[in-house]
Amino acid sequence: MAFNLIFFAVAIPAVIFAGVSKGGFAGGGAFAATPILALVIPPGHAVGLMLPLLMMMDVATLKPYWGKWDRTAAKLLLIGALPGVALGAAIYHLTNPNVFKLLIGVISIGFVAFQLARTSGLLRLRGQGVGPRAGLFAGFGTGFTSFIANAGSPPAAVYLLLKGVTKTEYQATNVIVFWLVNLIKFVPFLSLGIATRQTILADLLLAPFAVLGAWLGIRAHHALPERWFFGLTYVLLTLTGTKLILDALG
Repeated sequence: MAFNLIFFAVAIPAVIFAGVSKGGFAGGGAFAATPILALVIPPGHAVGLMLPLLMMMDVATLKPYWGKWDRTAAKLLLIGALPGVALGAAIYHLTNPNVFKLLIGVISIGFVAFQLARTSGLLRLRGQGVGPRAGLFAGFGTGFTSFIANAGSPPAAVYLLLKGVTKTEYQATNVIVFWLVNLIKFVPFLSLGIATRQTILADLLLAPFAVLGAWLGIRAHHALPERWFFGLTYVLLTLTGTKLILDALG
C-alpha cells in the first residue's frame, strides 16, 4: 500500500464524507468510503484502514447523542452482532481477495437498492412493530456486514424503522451500537492481518480528516437536506460497487 498522491486524493475526501455521514446521518453513507478506497488499495486493507477511523468518528459523535438511544433496540442489536462478527471473521479467513472484493461490491449495490426502495415507498418499514427475535436477527446481519465491509447500517436500519423509533433515537442508537461493534471487531481485525502497520500509519495521517468530517456532520444534521447527501452516496456506491464486482469477476 503506497502513500502516494493518488491514495491521498481518494482517501481524504472519502474519510471526510464518512465522518459527515457518521456525525449527522446515522452512518449510512460512511460505508461508501470502504469501496471507494478499495479502488486504489487491496479490499482487505480498505476495510482495515477504515475501522480505526470509524471508531474515532464514533467517539467524536458520542457526546451529542449520549443516552438518547433506544435501550432495548441497542441491547438486541449488540447481542445479535456477536455471532455475526464471528461469521464474518471465518469467511474472511477462508476466502481470497477477489471473493472479498465481490462481497463488498454486492453489499454496495444491495445497500443502494435497499435505500432507494425505502425512500421511494416501495419498502414501507416505519412503525409496524417487531419483537426481540427481529432485533437479534438484525444484529446478526449488522455484525456480519460490518465485519466484511464496514456496512452494518442496512440491517440495523430495517429493524429500527420497523420499531418506529424517533429520528434522534435512530441516530443515537446507531452511534452507540456501531461504536461497540467496531470495538468488538478490532481484535479479530488485528489477528487476521486486516489491520496492519501500514493501515495504522495511514490512520494516523488521516485522523484529522476523520474528526473534521464528524464535526461537520454534527453541524449538518439539521442544515443539509438528507436527499442531497444520500443522493451522492448512492451514486458513489453504485459506481464503485459495479467496478469492484467487474474486477472480481474479470
